[in-house]
Amino acid sequence: MVGLIVTLIVGGIIGWLASIVMRTDAQQGIILNIVVGVVGAFLGNFLGSFFGMGASLDSFSPIGLLWAFIGAIVLLGVINLIRRGSVR
Repeated sequence: MVGLIVTLIVGGIIGWLASIVMRTDAQQGIILNIVVGVVGAFLGNFLGSFFGMGASLDSFSPIGLLWAFIGAIVLLGVINLIRRGSVR
């Protein structure tokens, strides 16, 4: 239970920081920040393991946070591309 709470808090912070970098912070709420952070962590872990620099999901490490942040930014970039394509 504590692990889930920590995951949601850290995911929310990472999603919020990624939304600031991608300039989508005004369009998102806290729930979407958490979702982007948690999904971005899985995506970042996949990208990291693809390049041979991944972190374990069962440990809390700085490299894992970095890959989660990168994954969240990639996820927001894909979402922005989809939004732009559907508007036109």
